[in-house]
Amino acid sequence: MDRQQVIQGRLVRPEDVALIRDWLRDHPNSNRTRLSRELCSTWNWRNGAGQLKDMAARSLLLKLEAQGQIELPPRRSASVNGLRNRQAVAIDHDQSLIQGQLDRWQPVQLEPLAQGATDAALFRFLLQRYHYLGHRNCVGENLKYLARDRDGRVLACLLFGSAAWKVAGRDGWIGWTAEARRSHLCRLTNNTRLLILPKVPTYYDTSSVLSCQSNSDCCFGGTEDPAWTFATAA
Repeated sequence: MDRQQVIQGRLVRPEDVALIRDWLRDHPNSNRTRLSRELCSTWNWRNGAGQLKDMAARSLLLKLEAQGQIELPPRRSASVNGLRNRQAVAIDHDQSLIQGQLDRWQPVQLEPLAQGATDAALFRFLLQRYHYLGHRNCVGENLKYLARDRDGRVLACLLFGSAAWKVAGRDGWIGWTAEARRSHLCRLTNNTRLLILPKVPTYYDTSSVLSCQSNSDCCFGGTEDPAWTFATAA
């Protein structure tokens, strides 16, 4: 590599590639996981919450290998993503039609799902079963919510993920500079999945559910920040 390039939002210089090659040479018995973590520590490559950007580093390494710049050690186990992408186990759930006026079932409550939450499997199954795009696995930072009516019945699933590095329409609308985008992208999220369950009548529109979400005090990194912005996909 005789020129610098941007990979995973990071400027990668020839000397950075040389550093990775030296590390691979000096640690012939190490694995990919250790390499990505060592690289993050060396570069102090962290997200807004101060956590190592391990997944971004792994993607960077794979792209360098695809370019022929480095040769990674063989995988020692199956890809974790491969395990996550398997078909969700069918889960019995209430499919009875919700009837009556909207105000009869309000207020609609949003339930944030922490990693390993009891209803996480139900969330994944509902998206795989009913969303036209399906659902495989979540990459990077994400927030999951179940929307429930006043009786606790699930009405909708919402999934928010990390914002894309660059989107011309979004960036032009915000009007920020390249430096501002790099500094504040962590305040932005994409609505990657929104599912209103088939049992829910049409007057439970998406704007009603998203308006509940916009009032939530949750955001990436476990901090509360009213400046966090939602970029909702169509």
